[in-house]
Amino acid sequence: MTDALPGAKDHIAAALALCAKIDDLPADTPLIAVGKVGVIGAGTMGGGIAMNFLSAGIPVTMVEREQAALDRGVAVMGKNYEASVKRGRIEAAVAEAAMARLTPSLEFESLADCDLVIEAVYESMEVKKDVFGRLDAIVKPGAILASNTSYLDVNEIAGATKRPEAVLGMHFFSPANIMKLLEVVRGAKTGASELATVMHLAGKIGKVPVVSGVCHGFIGNRMLSKRQEQANALLMEGAAYYDIDQVLLDFGFPMGPFQMGDLAGLDIGWHRDPSKVTTIREALCAAGRWGQKTGKGFYDYAEDRSRSPSDEVKAIIADFASKSGVAQREVSKQEIFERLLYPMVSEGALILEEGIAQRASDIDLVWLNGYGWPAWTGGIMYWADHEGLAKIVDGLKRHNLPVAPLLEQLAASGGTFSD
Repeated sequence: MTDALPGAKDHIAAALALCAKIDDLPADTPLIAVGKVGVIGAGTMGGGIAMNFLSAGIPVTMVEREQAALDRGVAVMGKNYEASVKRGRIEAAVAEAAMARLTPSLEFESLADCDLVIEAVYESMEVKKDVFGRLDAIVKPGAILASNTSYLDVNEIAGATKRPEAVLGMHFFSPANIMKLLEVVRGAKTGASELATVMHLAGKIGKVPVVSGVCHGFIGNRMLSKRQEQANALLMEGAAYYDIDQVLLDFGFPMGPFQMGDLAGLDIGWHRDPSKVTTIREALCAAGRWGQKTGKGFYDYAEDRSRSPSDEVKAIIADFASKSGVAQREVSKQEIFERLLYPMVSEGALILEEGIAQRASDIDLVWLNGYGWPAWTGGIMYWADHEGLAKIVDGLKRHNLPVAPLLEQLAASGGTFSD
């Protein structure tokens, strides 16, 4: 096990104490009473979100379009509570009381008297705007309307209503009843009381709330996209996917990007046309390699889910790179390390420059609580300070990657993100 960086534990504790404080929001901002919550969608995400409130003693109305989907969602929630009872985490009576607070419904109008409504529907702007337009027409005045979107523009969603001050993002992480992080996305017109209420409520349901401004992917997914871009580029250039995963495993992540892809399913979002191949992922799907569920993705999987590298995948990647005109080469693990992690630091610096995140320690909490960033480091930005900002800038330039102005400025002056 890697020794913790000096001060990492204290840094995390201080970050947790600070994250719920919003710099431009008075401490005495009045809160909105939330006695009943509505959740739209009974899928994995919607059910997990609902469980947070049920477990905190808050009644939930959960709405679905079809009875079968609603029944399935309620059954999964029940099984999740049963599993917690079997593990000794809660008493059976507590689980029963939580489920008794749930009102499943097929009627959108049943959300009318909720104090907070959270949508967890398909990640489509058109779909979400339709949902918020309908909510605006039926939910009582003064209620908070929240989107669980992972990427989309909360301001545009708010524009589908006549009460944009009531709208914000509540980005839960899957499984939502377990993962601690909650990105609270503050729209341009989000009201002070609405924001303060959700931050307070997050603590009540056991979450670590971090405020984010509006941008594509907010804090976490925006930074993750930079890592994934480099992972994909390294793959094309000749780095082995298992080496890329191993570099992150060695650093302390629970899983690498290609392991994660196999677990989630490589076919998610795939167009289902094997003759149309524009990415390595599509090439694997066309070959029937959809991930763990088919027994083969980037890796081959045994019955016990243990993984092993695949010669077929190696050939598919080499063929795709050749057809794309990319010359493959030997790539060192040090280069993999620098190209995966350094661009994330630069993107974090941009997020601070743009005011998307309030403080560097908030970014640390996002990655520690939502993405498995190793705790021994104190978080990504705290780790960057100890790695050396000048070293990171040099590495980015050596690999012809962009450097955020704030990062370059701090490196040149000998400053840190913790200053």
